[in-house]
Amino acid sequence: MSGARNWRTEGVVVRRAADALKERQANNGRSTLFDFKGLGGAEMTGATWIGAVTIPPKLATGLHHHGRHEVALYIVSGKALIRWGERLEFGAELGPGDCAYFPPHVPHQEENPDPSVPVEAIAIRSDNERIAIKLPGAIAATPELVA
Repeated sequence: MSGARNWRTEGVVVRRAADALKERQANNGRSTLFDFKGLGGAEMTGATWIGAVTIPPKLATGLHHHGRHEVALYIVSGKALIRWGERLEFGAELGPGDCAYFPPHVPHQEENPDPSVPVEAIAIRSDNERIAIKLPGAIAATPELVA
């Protein structure tokens, strides 16, 4: 069995930080770290997306959801405000090491309220289709912090 694969070329896939940073700078703060498309995992092929996300200071995404897909967010550095609900009326402040999970169809927003420090995060999605459905509607001025 050990002779069947060339572990040098078919083993671990490494993604260098400098390459991911260049991609985030060129793509509105997002880079694909791994999408598993074509990497050979039958249960994973094309199903999971893992990406690095930079949320610049004083930036908030719009009200949106990711359709039938699940999303998890892990904060590496900085402090984010995650809001959810039809009017983004609920929220949680996340710092380094904190995680958030978004079930399918949950309206949400990621925000960086800091005026000078970006938020660096890792996002994991149950797809690599990049579904992001923007939603219309009024947004609550201040969320009720519940978590």
